[in-house]
Amino acid sequence: MTSITTTLITEHAVFCAVFDQIERVLPGLISVAEVKVLSTVVEGLLAGHADTEANLAYAALDHVLAEKGQLDRLHHDHKEIDNNFKRLHGVSNLAEAQALLKKALAASRDHFRYEERVVFPLLERVLPGEMLSDLGHASRRKFPAFAAA
Repeated sequence: MTSITTTLITEHAVFCAVFDQIERVLPGLISVAEVKVLSTVVEGLLAGHADTEANLAYAALDHVLAEKGQLDRLHHDHKEIDNNFKRLHGVSNLAEAQALLKKALAASRDHFRYEERVVFPLLERVLPGEMLSDLGHASRRKFPAFAAA
């Protein structure tokens, strides 16, 4: 059975591929509305992913750790990424919208790298293998598109 960390890393890879495609087309967009549509697509993808992290992986990790504040950076990152998207939806200038979307994608990539370098190895050290597998199974039930992961 696939662990929660493997599932989340697979999602990161898929999202980064989507981000690459968005960054390829972003300079050619001619309206703020087009940028906002792409932003809404990314927000939808990330919302489910963030929910899985917060409610499955981080909740399990927070429960095990004696120091509850160790996950503050992760929650802060999620808020920062969300704020970039919210700001984007309020702009009317094409260049500003494009810059904010690029910033949100870059912040998401940085967040993914941090999780893969620091958080996921910690999860694998402190949670039993069976729990990691159970969380992975729960995430795949929630998001069947990643069931093959």
